[in-house]
Amino acid sequence: MTVLIDTNVVMDVVFTNAILVDSSKAILDYAEQKRFTGYISASAVTDIFYLSQKRLGKKVAKEVLTELLQIFKPATVTDSHIYQALELDWDDFEDSVQFIVGEGLVVDYIITRNIHDFSSSSIPALTPEDFIKLITDRSEQNL
Repeated sequence: MTVLIDTNVVMDVVFTNAILVDSSKAILDYAEQKRFTGYISASAVTDIFYLSQKRLGKKVAKEVLTELLQIFKPATVTDSHIYQALELDWDDFEDSVQFIVGEGLVVDYIITRNIHDFSSSSIPALTPEDFIKLITDRSEQNL
């Protein structure tokens, strides 16, 4: 199974959002355990660095990305992706880029906190909690 992880899921963990961190951290743990192949878009990488640096400093931001890139594969964002995302005319441009990148990778799911932003997506968008349930259910079926 292949998934694209949205920026907001990573930021739950980086900023230790107490309400959301457990499920988002579980996603990172599952990826590290190779329970699925995980990608983050190159544009998400730059967003994560920017947000982390702004709040936590450059050194910590670099550490965050170093750890993150040991778990997830960075997915290229090309000029073609940008033009295709512009043509979608979604309310959230960043999410349209994520969708186009995911489509190119043929991912099975996009894991995000904002599933409503992907309502026009042909790729199912799941919250971290729903994705954990999916993985758990599949694991139990394989026992």
